Amino acid sequence: MTEKIIILDFGSQVTQLIGRRLRELNVYCEIYPYNKIPELDGSVKGVILSGSPFSVRDEKAPKADLDGIKGVFPLLGICYGAQYLAHNYGGEVNASIAREYGRAMLDVTAPDSPLMKGVEPHSQVWMSHGDTIARLPENAEVIASTADVTNAAYHIKGEDTYAVQFHPEVYHTTEGRKILSNFALGVCGCKGDWTPASFIDTTIAELKARLGNDKVILGLSGGVDSTVAAVLLNRAIGHNLTCIFVNNGLLRKNEFKDVLASYQDMGLNVIGADASREFIAQLKGVTEPEQKRKIIGRLFIETFDKYARQIENAKWLAQGTIYPDVIESASVNGPSSTIKSHHNVGGLPEKMNLKIVEPLRSLFKDEVRRVGRALGIKDELINRHPFPGPSLGIRILGDVTEEKLEILREADDIFIRGLREYRIKDVPSASDPAMMAENLYDSIWQAGAILLPVKSVGVMGDERTYEYTIALRAVISTDGMTADWVHLPYDFMAKVSNDIINKVRGVNRVVYDISSKPPATIEWE
Repeated sequence: MTEKIIILDFGSQVTQLIGRRLRELNVYCEIYPYNKIPELDGSVKGVILSGSPFSVRDEKAPKADLDGIKGVFPLLGICYGAQYLAHNYGGEVNASIAREYGRAMLDVTAPDSPLMKGVEPHSQVWMSHGDTIARLPENAEVIASTADVTNAAYHIKGEDTYAVQFHPEVYHTTEGRKILSNFALGVCGCKGDWTPASFIDTTIAELKARLGNDKVILGLSGGVDSTVAAVLLNRAIGHNLTCIFVNNGLLRKNEFKDVLASYQDMGLNVIGADASREFIAQLKGVTEPEQKRKIIGRLFIETFDKYARQIENAKWLAQGTIYPDVIESASVNGPSSTIKSHHNVGGLPEKMNLKIVEPLRSLFKDEVRRVGRALGIKDELINRHPFPGPSLGIRILGDVTEEKLEILREADDIFIRGLREYRIKDVPSASDPAMMAENLYDSIWQAGAILLPVKSVGVMGDERTYEYTIALRAVISTDGMTADWVHLPYDFMAKVSNDIINKVRGVNRVVYDISSKPPATIEWE
């Protein structure tokens, strides 16, 4: 039984970061909405209460039933969680006269406290609260303070219950990792042995037990999630796994051929389903982004279904679902409003009467990559940037034609090859910050070219031209939820721009997107 820490989410935007920090300590954890607390069995070593946009004094403030938790399991309240413990167990929380948002300096007043063991006496923390704890419960003691907040951290005497009014999970709290380590490894007594290797062994054993001799179908995309899921399943059930890679005619240059070739030496049973003509025909004249997405998604399901039905007695559909997808679908406020529809194999399980298996549903993206490396998957597959399900169909603004696809493929290929070839030093890898990138591509979360539906005047030789504009996009991110544009070197930008204009017929202008997410999105459609 894997030991774990339970995180109760009160709606904070950074709750996932608590989970990520614990995972970095090799401690397994699971996140649940505050009002959907799971049964706490012997595998649970401790509980963490997250922050929240609410005040504990609000009439509609979220309330969790901590009977059977507080005083029974080690407990850590963070920000709202700290105020919730004080407010509901004999203390007093008031609107703060001196509100604290952003950086503050923390002074440890109880260095012998298990939560503060080895923490620097004076360090930076990140505050984000309008309320403050005016009075602690009678049986509580202060263990750290800031200039404006006396009760910045406290401990309930006689219990393994701790609370901090700052956010130890964010990078701006310089001793945050140490504080979380003290709680997880010290107070909770976790072993810190949840590693990629242990995940692989446990998952393969679970898949063997669950699937037995059943046949499984998986839709490969060439991306890291589906690739790692496929290799794990292949280790567990071998020839009973069949992978289907659909060519929707909207893939990047040589992608269908290259991805199929990359799987050849991995022992996977892969079917290449070429439906490019059908996709291009159905998209003719369609300009509205959401309509394009729905057409591509529908045709993908139809194509996948057509090939999957050729596999007799298949009982399972495997998906590369990862933990952020699971958290989002079970969040405090329900799934976020749809900004754009996503292309996946939704609808197939019911249509084909298949059961779902998701071997990666407990992993964050960076953990998927670490598991992939431990499985021996090649770096070019593990480090691949995320790529939208609708492919180049949503990187061509307006209607999709063969001519535009050819232009975009060539421009995108020049951009991506350039990123791979440009050598850099001492920059963290976007796929795993613990590693150092050797080229621009590995230092970036996602990059690509976009064909704009506008033409502009240019001059080539002695001739006047009127041709398309290519926009280049490169962003850095940790999870794709937020992103910032990358400050690419000027010499690199100059070379890529010249190469695209000189080598790609139909383009006479290149621009660079310097928008962050939010307010923009990573993709343009």
